[in-house]
Amino acid sequence: MMRTRRSKRQMSEINVVPYIDVMLVLLVIFMVTAPLLMEGVNVELPQASAKAVSEKSTEPFVVHIDAKEQYFINDDPDPIQSIQEIRIKADIVRRNSPETEFLVRADKSVRYDAVVQAMVLLQQAGIDGVGLVTDSLDN
Repeated sequence: MMRTRRSKRQMSEINVVPYIDVMLVLLVIFMVTAPLLMEGVNVELPQASAKAVSEKSTEPFVVHIDAKEQYFINDDPDPIQSIQEIRIKADIVRRNSPETEFLVRADKSVRYDAVVQAMVLLQQAGIDGVGLVTDSLDN
């Protein structure tokens, strides 16, 4: 009996099973770590004393926000009637004296939203930079 010899043919297909295994392992790792990355991190912000604002020849335009979240402009003792007055008056001041500084001075108990609203109104008036007034640290 004669044996016929079969020649071994090389397999022309790529075996993708190991690649699928690696991809599944990576998928599991990312699924486990993703929720950990989405949680917030408690951060205690550093305290620092800032340099005093340099004295300018013009009075700054200051938006005051008191603890009741009432808005005042400069040293006016009466609160403004409409928050849009900030934008209107800031635009007038900016046009008349472009070198004027624009500041927001808010009570520390005021919601962040109230400060942001004042800053947005100043930005809508064409003000590029707005400063925040703080008390200096006592060492």
